[in-house]
Amino acid sequence: MTEYHQTSRAKAPGGFRERGWRVGLALTALLLLTACGWAGALSGSGRDADANQTALQPTSRTLKSEIRVEETVLPTETVSPEVTVAPDVEPLEETLLLQDKLTALYEQANPSVVYILVTRRGVSLSLYMGSGSGFVYDSEGIIVTNHHVVDPGDRYEIVFWNGDRRRATVLGSDPDSDLAVLQVEGLPEGANPLPLADSSTFQVGQFVVAIGSPFGAQGSMSLGIISGLGRSLPSQRMTETGSSYSLPQVIQIDAPINPGNSGGPLLNLSGEVMGVNAAIATTTGTNSGVGFSIPVDVLTRVVPILVEQGWVAYPYMGLAFDGDITLDDQEIYGIGQTRGAYVLTVMPGSPAERAGLVAASSQTGRGGDLVIAIDGRPIQDFAELNSYLVLETEVGQTIELTVLRGNETLVLPLTLGTRP
Repeated sequence: MTEYHQTSRAKAPGGFRERGWRVGLALTALLLLTACGWAGALSGSGRDADANQTALQPTSRTLKSEIRVEETVLPTETVSPEVTVAPDVEPLEETLLLQDKLTALYEQANPSVVYILVTRRGVSLSLYMGSGSGFVYDSEGIIVTNHHVVDPGDRYEIVFWNGDRRRATVLGSDPDSDLAVLQVEGLPEGANPLPLADSSTFQVGQFVVAIGSPFGAQGSMSLGIISGLGRSLPSQRMTETGSSYSLPQVIQIDAPINPGNSGGPLLNLSGEVMGVNAAIATTTGTNSGVGFSIPVDVLTRVVPILVEQGWVAYPYMGLAFDGDITLDDQEIYGIGQTRGAYVLTVMPGSPAERAGLVAASSQTGRGGDLVIAIDGRPIQDFAELNSYLVLETEVGQTIELTVLRGNETLVLPLTLGTRP
């Protein structure tokens, strides 16, 4: 079963921070990585083992039935014409150009990326709770990281690229976006705010760079590509019904990120922040080539609110959906299409109940409204509906939901409440 693991670095057993933990961890990591050949922890390891065995097979085979003995005739004179092969320099030049771009990017961006040590006050000692990464957001000492990085602690130490250290305070934290904002007094030289990217330019296959502190190794950079767009991640908190809210428009990447990378920036090759690295999909707890980054559009919407008031109010309808309708679901629900978000539950007293939306029968699964558009915009599934709600609406705003109810198409006004 695939799980989503946060990439902050959790506390060691016992919880107490000791001077030798870093050396022990580094030696352990070196031994493990040497033994594993940096193979990672890929799901389906049996299949990978088979693949490796296949790769070690000879590249040519001679069957017994194909072996023939032929008489060899040596020529009295052999003429070997001179053949000049032009060196293929273009790929090398392109590789060197990419290398130069990456080294320049690192020199530019790394001074703005920080290592965050998280502790909690004990009776006589500080308990080490974990670590993560972050980056400088503005010249006032604002540092962005993940909610799950800061959540376990109450004391925060920021380590900059040049070894400078600062105490930081939490200005705000939001479990639904998994973002948090810290502030330090004064920034060292070179720690400049990182510029933000334009999300409309993001493409699958685009090169991306992650900088952070995996396993406490500060200033580590990894390279990969965007492997998917428009993903969703569950909130860091559960609702009263046992479900969770979803964060939309998440970026899927194959750039290696591991525990300690949480909160670090995902950058394009121009050094602009595309997202905040947050989680990996894994069955083992380590990277398997599927990582997730909170998109810059969520960052620009949430961070200023956290700086101003410390918390975020999200719009709320009070509905639970089947947002991925299969053909089997379509038959069960008795609806005419798979596109849309099917209403399974309407929360009592919610804005949706006041707007008159109808939920499916808990016995048959039939009779629920199928939401097919919001404010006149057609939706393919719940992910598109959620993306519009989170990124383009406000609490108190009245929206219009277009629903299919039996053979009727209805437009229902709904005034958004505040997410509980």
